[in-house]
This record gives sequence, C-alpha cells and structure tokens, in this order.
Amino acid sequence: MPVSLLALALSAFAIGTTEFVIMGLLPEVASDLQVSIPSAGWLISGYALGVAIGAPIMALLTAKLPRKRTLILLMVIFIIGNILCALAYSYNLLMLARVVTALCHGAFFGIGAVVAASLVPPGKQASAVALMFTGLTLANVLGVPLGTWFGQLFGWRATFWGVSVIGVLAFIGLIVSLPTNRNEKPVDLASEFSALSSAKLWLSLLMTVFFAAAMFALFSYIAPLLLEVTGITDRGVSWTLFLIGAGLTVGNTLGGKLADWRVSFSLILSFSLIAVFSLLFSWTSHALWLAEITLFLWAMATFATVPALQINVVRHGKDAPNLVSTLNISAFNVGNALGAWVGGAVIGGGYGLTAVPVSAAVLAAIGLIICLVTFRGSRAQGQPVNA
Repeated sequence: MPVSLLALALSAFAIGTTEFVIMGLLPEVASDLQVSIPSAGWLISGYALGVAIGAPIMALLTAKLPRKRTLILLMVIFIIGNILCALAYSYNLLMLARVVTALCHGAFFGIGAVVAASLVPPGKQASAVALMFTGLTLANVLGVPLGTWFGQLFGWRATFWGVSVIGVLAFIGLIVSLPTNRNEKPVDLASEFSALSSAKLWLSLLMTVFFAAAMFALFSYIAPLLLEVTGITDRGVSWTLFLIGAGLTVGNTLGGKLADWRVSFSLILSFSLIAVFSLLFSWTSHALWLAEITLFLWAMATFATVPALQINVVRHGKDAPNLVSTLNISAFNVGNALGAWVGGAVIGGGYGLTAVPVSAAVLAAIGLIICLVTFRGSRAQGQPVNA
C-alpha cells in the first residue's frame, strides 16, 4: 500500500470531520454567537453550497497546476479556513470561514480520487479510491463524535483548532509522500469542456445525485426515527450512529473491490440493495434489533456505491478527469440537499416518520433506473480507468 494513499485518507478524514462536526456543535455555536438554532443550521447549508459551487471553479482555476501542487494548495486553504472558523467572533465571519473551507472540499476529493487511482496498477484503482474515502467514513465514525465531545468540553472553537492541527499533519504527509508525476500532461481547458458533452457523463452525475438523495433522505432524519419510532435512548442513538459508521466503512472497502471487478454490476447491485434495505427499515424500525441489523446492512450497501460512482464518472469523462471528478462531488452535495428536502417534505406532509425510508427507497429506485439506462448495451464495464 503506498504511503501516499494514507496521506490522502488522513486529508479526507480532516475534511470530512470539519464538514459534519458542526451538526453536533450547533447548540454551542448558536449560544456563543447569539443566533437561533435554525440560523446556526445555515452554517451546514452554506458549507454544502460552497462545495457544490466551489468544486468545479477550483478545478478550473488549478487546471494548469500539477496535481500534487494542487492538492497541497487546497490543503493550505483548508487549514486557513479552519483557523478562521476558530477565530470567528461573529456569525457572519463564521459563515464566511465555512465557505472558504468548503472551497477546497470538492476539488480535493475529486482530484485526490484521480491521484489515488494513478498510484496503483490497473485493476486496483477502485480499491485505492475506496481507501482514500475510508478517511471520510472514519470522520463519521470517530471524527464527528470525538470532535463534538471535544467542543462540548473545551468550547466549539477548540474543535476547529484540533482539525487545523490534523490538516497540518495531512499537509506534511502530502508533501513528503505524494510522488511528482513528471509525465503528467498539462490540462487542455478546451478538451476539459468538450468532455462535458458526453450524455453518459451527465447520466453518471445524475446517478450520484440520486445516490446521495437516497442516502440523506433517510440519514438526515435517523435520530428522530430511532427516538420516536424505535424507542431507544439518546445514548442508544449514539451507539447506532457508531454502528452505521462501521457499516459505511465495511461497505466502502467491499465496494472498492467489487468495482475493481465490474463497475456496472457494483452500481446496479448497490442501488438495488439501498432501495430494499430502506424499504425494509420502514417496517423493522419498530423493533430494536431488527432496526440495528437493517441499518448496518443499509450503511454497507450505501457506501459500497461510492468508489464505483467516482470511477464511473471519471471513465465517462476521461478527457477531463479533474473537472468531472470534482463535478461528481458537487453532484453528491446537490443530492444531499435534495434528499434532506424530500425527507422533510414527507414529514411536513403528515405522512409520518416511517414514510421517510419509503421516500429514500423511491429515490434509490430512480437511481437504479438511471444505472440501467446508462449501462444499456455496454460491454466493458470492468475496464480500468485511465487516470
């Protein structure tokens, strides 16, 4: 295993932690900055918007730079953004700092995935991408709960100082371990944009949108579902979230291996399982152990999709790997917002919490249909990606 993959995974861990830890610190942030909880919640939306818009912009602005230098520059922006978060003395400044931090997010994951795939031989590329994204899953398993606890104990600013330190370690790791690819061809912006004309590329991006929508339609409302339907305690919710995080980690690894074998089969299977387990949870959510088992399997199926989605997008936009890879991260964040909106609309419409998993299953089914349309007549889904 190349050490540089570990540096990419550590970077992903830091970026994932800073994105999601704010959810656990909203009460502390709202109280300290004297704003309402809903207003503090816009710090989450502001970050997601920064990722969705900033990813392709940063990819184009750094198009002429070597990928190693680009990743190092993006990590510098990440560190500066987190330091600004820690120093922010007002809500507006914190929002600005969150947006600055978000600018590096999509481009780093997009370009980092391309670099990860280039570090290993053909046939191992999806596994390499999965290893990088393991940092993101570990951010949910360890980074978010530990960051929340740390912020509650020492103040929310301390969490952002801590993430800044992790960012510095990742920055050093990237400098030391990432190889300089002297054979890397300079990016031709004209070919980058021409690659966007592929219909299958846009279908692949749409696939990512509905994957994220299916995931976050359920995941955004998992706490009230567990508390009010399953009937577990607040502490039980924390343990269940840890279990889900473990499922995400296992699924990410298995999904990488499956995508190395055949991308199309991996995606069709994953979307099918997400739909089945989401629908099943609307029934098993009433019983503790059945709910826990279902959620673990749902989490495995969910993140088993991630490596294949990333590889699939790059394959269909192989003439512009940096740009299309970052567009995929933007698509993920669009789906994140769509899924949370759909789940909220179902609840607001009076259909009840148990209807939320059903809506997630419907979104996954739409993603499955897009898969079938995209891969119709294709015979070479197991081909490695030219990174």
